[in-house]
Amino acid sequence: MTPMYDSPIREPLVTGKKDYAKVTEDICRPIHSKPSKEWLLGFMLSAGIAGLFVIAVVYTFFTGIGAWGLNKTIGWAFDITNFVFWIGIGHAGTLISAILLLFRQKWRTGVNRAAEAMTIFAVIIAAQFPLVHMGRPWLAYWIFPLPNFHGPLWVNFNSPLLWDVFAISTYFTVSLLFWYIGLIPDFATVRDRVKGPFAKKAYTALSFGWVGSAKAWQRFESISLILAGVATPLVLSVHTIVSMDFATSVIPGWHTTIFPPYFVAGAIFSGFGMVLTLMVITRRVLGLQDYITIGHLEAMAKVTLATGMMVGVAYSTEFFIAVYSGSEYEGYAFMNRAFGPYGWSYFIMFGCNVFTPQLFWFKKIRTNPTAIFILSIFVNIGMWFERFVIIVTSLHRDYLPSSWAMYTPTLTEAAILLGTFGVFFTLFLLFVRTFPVIAIAEVKSVMRASSDTHRSAAEKPAEIQWQQGPVHEPTHEPVHA
Repeated sequence: MTPMYDSPIREPLVTGKKDYAKVTEDICRPIHSKPSKEWLLGFMLSAGIAGLFVIAVVYTFFTGIGAWGLNKTIGWAFDITNFVFWIGIGHAGTLISAILLLFRQKWRTGVNRAAEAMTIFAVIIAAQFPLVHMGRPWLAYWIFPLPNFHGPLWVNFNSPLLWDVFAISTYFTVSLLFWYIGLIPDFATVRDRVKGPFAKKAYTALSFGWVGSAKAWQRFESISLILAGVATPLVLSVHTIVSMDFATSVIPGWHTTIFPPYFVAGAIFSGFGMVLTLMVITRRVLGLQDYITIGHLEAMAKVTLATGMMVGVAYSTEFFIAVYSGSEYEGYAFMNRAFGPYGWSYFIMFGCNVFTPQLFWFKKIRTNPTAIFILSIFVNIGMWFERFVIIVTSLHRDYLPSSWAMYTPTLTEAAILLGTFGVFFTLFLLFVRTFPVIAIAEVKSVMRASSDTHRSAAEKPAEIQWQQGPVHEPTHEPVHA
């Protein structure tokens, strides 16, 4: 087989002198070895914060929604802000997995597995907020179109809030399936390496009897492409429908047609911000710098920069249209956002989401993991404030001045928000200890095209290479090495 051309100016996707067995050994090491001190410290910290989430939610159930800072004017605040924030976080996983797979972008191989896991965990957390906000979670099944036993009441199919149920549940199902299908060959690799009987049985069940035959690989690639094709429109549909929760209302600041593309760009932007945060931590704690390279981080930083500029255009456009429309209510809503009592939150949003990512224009910054980590934190903060600004600043000044009110989050709400990060990182840390955090088979598939090992072999004189024998051809067998 003729090796693919590897541009000398392109960063290799796998660095270091690696062969297929070494790749398997490196990626499976966190599963087989004892947890490091960094992992234990991170797990205890995140689990403790997750406990805060449980306490705050239980307190809310026993006390009622009155434990929050809501009032007659601002009926939506922290809960819907957090819901939209976490749904947005879940966007990048499917984007990296599906769209980049369809476009044959090989740099996705080092980060797609963790990004997919991030999607699953983020959507699980987002789903908690509608349940908590109901106040009576045992009646949550009423959101589904089931026959109502108490009368002829059905859910309102005209409401985008109901569309949310179908859009997000479909997105979660497809993302979970896509994630799991990709894991099957790697589960088989772990199955063949573990020693304990319980672990052996668990990974055997998870791998579905994978044998790595040519037929199995053919079907694996086919179903991966089909799922990628199904998942791609979902990336656009989910946050489009979330945006319609607001856009179909008559509230100034929400009633705008720019919301669907604005929300989708923002979701991808925030998702990549969180992926950068996780990847910088993962490569450092698990020692995976040869597989999550500076080139991977730089590519994600470029996407973050591009989507950040889209978000900046959306901010400017909605502000301009509000003034240009001649609607005094729209104009006032946006002037109030920037210069009203919550103006500080608007400038935090604008600074973190528009100005901060511009630093990624500099190669020294977008190739520095510490700088990338700090900037990704700013992106996460800015995107949370974006949702806060849209929701709270639009609601707190009603049409009737007598209804104007201010909103201040309570300690219970703050504990719930902080706790969601604890739940998220607890799930992620458990994931990196039990599942291969990088797609082993996919990394091996790009080694001949882009790795230090391949380049070194290609640079050897033909005479020496003849004496040492041919370079190994990639087969599917090393997956089980």
